[in-house]
Amino acid sequence: MNLKIARHTNIKTGLSDEDVLRSQPNVYEDKNSRSYKQIIHDNFYTLFNAINLVLGLMVFITGAYRNMMFVGLVFLNTVIGIIQEIRSKKILDNLALLNQQKANVLRNGKIKSIPVEKIVRNDILMVKTGDQISVDAIVVDGQVECNESILTGESDSIIKQYGDPLMSGSFVVSGQAKAQVVKVGADTYSHSILESAKREKQYPSELRDSINSIIRFSTIVLIPTGSIMLIKQLMENTSQWRSAILSTVAGVIGMIPEGLVLLTSTALAMGAVKLARKQVLVQELYCIETLARVDTLCLDKTGTITQGKMKVVLTDGLGKTSDEEMRYILANMYSCLDDDNATAQAIRAYTGKGDARCIRTIPFSSSRKASAVVFEGNRTYMTGAYSFIVNQQENWINERIESYAQQGMRVLVLAKGRIMGDQIRGNNEVIGLIGIQDVLRPNIRRTLQYFYKQNVHVKIISGDDPRTVAAIAQKAGVKGRAVDMTTVKDIDQAVQTYSIFGRVTPEQKKQMVLSLQKQGHTVAMTGDGVNDVMALKEADCSIAMGSGSEATKGVASLVLLKDQFRAMPSILREGRIVINNIQRSASLFLVKTMFSFGLSLITIFWFSAYPFKPIQLSLVSLLGTGIPGFVLALEPNEERVTGHFLQHVFGRAMPGAIMVILSVVFANLFRQPLQMSDAQFSTICTIIASWNSLCVLYTVCTPMTQLRKLLLICMFAGLVIGLTVFHSLLYLVGLTFWQGIYVACNLAIIPDCLLLMKKAVDKTILRNA
Repeated sequence: MNLKIARHTNIKTGLSDEDVLRSQPNVYEDKNSRSYKQIIHDNFYTLFNAINLVLGLMVFITGAYRNMMFVGLVFLNTVIGIIQEIRSKKILDNLALLNQQKANVLRNGKIKSIPVEKIVRNDILMVKTGDQISVDAIVVDGQVECNESILTGESDSIIKQYGDPLMSGSFVVSGQAKAQVVKVGADTYSHSILESAKREKQYPSELRDSINSIIRFSTIVLIPTGSIMLIKQLMENTSQWRSAILSTVAGVIGMIPEGLVLLTSTALAMGAVKLARKQVLVQELYCIETLARVDTLCLDKTGTITQGKMKVVLTDGLGKTSDEEMRYILANMYSCLDDDNATAQAIRAYTGKGDARCIRTIPFSSSRKASAVVFEGNRTYMTGAYSFIVNQQENWINERIESYAQQGMRVLVLAKGRIMGDQIRGNNEVIGLIGIQDVLRPNIRRTLQYFYKQNVHVKIISGDDPRTVAAIAQKAGVKGRAVDMTTVKDIDQAVQTYSIFGRVTPEQKKQMVLSLQKQGHTVAMTGDGVNDVMALKEADCSIAMGSGSEATKGVASLVLLKDQFRAMPSILREGRIVINNIQRSASLFLVKTMFSFGLSLITIFWFSAYPFKPIQLSLVSLLGTGIPGFVLALEPNEERVTGHFLQHVFGRAMPGAIMVILSVVFANLFRQPLQMSDAQFSTICTIIASWNSLCVLYTVCTPMTQLRKLLLICMFAGLVIGLTVFHSLLYLVGLTFWQGIYVACNLAIIPDCLLLMKKAVDKTILRNA
């Protein structure tokens, strides 16, 4: 990447206010939040709305205006969807402001934290560990290591010094630097890089894919089926064109699962709003479903099960160095180093400031697991993991480190020696040990116990010493064995055998997530540091801490804005409630779609006309699917989501759909013996289909709760009122004595038949599972 600075900015003062006004801003478009105009447009201008509009016009031509009630219901559904989405947008947008990506710039001699879209060309950008670069810039002071895997696909860190470019979309792994902004907005190397950073692939969602499949199938079949049905009826009796149109419209309306789409989007939006009230920002709506299916939870130790704060609890000079001398060396080292991780902060808090001058520094990185400082006189000191600093380890030092690690300490060694280039490991002499301890989060044990009770496997993944990680994990209540990932060759076997992992590199974290997914697990990953980014991007559901790095929050599907890990059980419950209720309610909507499609085919090849009028199907839809679907979508159901969505909802819907089809077919067979007119036949079909829909509702509501009982009572009352008070509006006519007996027999046997078919379908699903 070839970048040149046209006009150099003073690196001590940065731009003035006047310079900022004259400079080109970093225009940033938030593609995660749709505008009000987009929401209204996308809800009104849908394929199903267009089809319903055409059907409404067809009914209008016939003059049977009462049959246009379905158009009003479609309009009402659309308005409800718009209102719900706008309401959700307001809440989520307000919450997103708390998570807005910001950058530090130098202006008028002072460092200011501003939203990334307010960065201007020639700004002096202050970058540090964890920052994601949102513009193209050139380093003008200091040194950082950057991960450019989003751009290049290579996960190795690249050192950036004076004159080197910082590319938009990359993130800082270690170090601090000043960089002058060269290109902003659409002029950057890739102005869309921030979006690709958030997710290079679409989150997996069986729910989204299944609903898209249902919509695609309905769209493909309803137009040709409706056309053939209309042509067939017109060919048989051209003088009855009004009746043919109404019959066709009724069949096509029934095949449209529009309520299912509204139910899903509304339920997900309400789930996101409920999580927002818990200070959880949902950045990918369908991750709510993924969360409901999670069976493996990977936790980064630092900042997740611990508070992300560390403190020095021990210094051991190994008989070579006094505590005062160790404190002095460390104070000088960490006054020179730009490292700003939790370990560096703990050491600075323990030692205070140093006064020695250094010649060169090598900052800590997750790959080298050590840092070094070269002082005047070529004196070189380094701190880090023992195995990453010396070539030849000594048993007695390992034993002492082991004893401290078993007490839950993270043990760093202080060594002196020489470095070759950026290579720290060598024939260095260890002159002391530093014991640092994590502070566990409150209630962490109770939180993890909840996941175990829910049959969710917990994996602790950390770059620290496995003995330290194991000690902390056991204090937190984690079950399972620990392993040092530097000794692991078969990651697939390791993730099956162990639950606590130490010395894990960022690349290994990613491989572990992929391995768990390959073994059929749905994986959630939490993290707060740059070293978690690659694993978070691969996880089925990624959760970032609000205090974590910008890069981490950028790739996460959920952000815990207050670092409230204790909220994880309620987050998991909310996801399960949403998806379980969508699955339960979706089966109600599909009953009408399935029996409408079946009856349409039967009409084409057998019946002279479709057995329902549009307004009659509106009654069936309102009482059997519409109102119950949205009421049930609000009920709590915290069971873990398992199985295939389509198999589940079609399995529940199939008995009801088959029952309606069989009832209509048998009614048609008895038309001659019972001397049914067309109006009486339509009346009988409407009564039977409405009763069948309530019976299906009963099976879906089992086991009963107070809310479900009340719902059933209200829907039954609605059916009675509809059939008696509004019989004229619904084209219902009186029946003869024997026709009434026939209807009563049907109503009596439908519940038992439904129950038998449901048991048969459940056995089939269980056998194929």
